[in-house]
Amino acid sequence: MSLTSTDIARIANLARLELAPAESERMLTQMNSFFSIVEQMRAVDTTGIEPLAHPVVVLTDMALRLREDVASEPNQREANQMSAPAVEHGLFLVPKVIE
Repeated sequence: MSLTSTDIARIANLARLELAPAESERMLTQMNSFFSIVEQMRAVDTTGIEPLAHPVVVLTDMALRLREDVASEPNQREANQMSAPAVEHGLFLVPKVIE
């Protein structure tokens, strides 16, 4: 699949973009190279290969390096809410916007 200048103009119009002719030509080249990569990926035979939910599933003996979920900052709720016009029970009060 390859795009034409007309396709780029239509996409730009739908996205509400105004492209100069040089930008349009550059976009055409970039989009066509992207679709070329997609076509190469589609050409790979994947019959009999089950999709993975996550690539780490294959690496079962590999441990992920995740940090401990520990609070590292002190609770400064009161200090942060001092400039708020209205606070109740530790929550910011805002005007109702949906009727």
